Amino acid sequence: MNPANFYATANFTCEACNPPHVDRQDGGHIVIHPKRPVEHRWELDTAEAHELVELSMRLGKAMLSGLNQRGIPVERINFQDNGNWAIGEGRKPTMHLHLYGRSRNSVHQTHGEALLFPKRETKFWKTLEPLNEVDLAAILAQLNL
Repeated sequence: MNPANFYATANFTCEACNPPHVDRQDGGHIVIHPKRPVEHRWELDTAEAHELVELSMRLGKAMLSGLNQRGIPVERINFQDNGNWAIGEGRKPTMHLHLYGRSRNSVHQTHGEALLFPKRETKFWKTLEPLNEVDLAAILAQLNL
């Protein structure tokens, strides 16, 4: 299994971020990328938009169930469509959807609060552990039910 792209549909790939923005024990981090680059979600055609919504719902549910089975007490999945770093670097952003797990035992993110990331130049992600292949297998098992 390739964690970089561990699952794909007709129009999207799913990536376990390495390095992640959210540590594995804090709930993990997955990104859904369209295979056809678009800057904004409204540039997706109707079929792609429906597929994205369905995929994000199924993947979020599978992430919650699969990681709980692995002993990571995820109680919520946050979904974010960002692109801010590309803008800050003077590049054209591409639409992608982040799935951030939120664990009851979170160390790096305050439980019950909004996600808070340090400034990019701190390279905060360098100390964070990504989801591993066993975690992804547990998520895939739930996704394929």
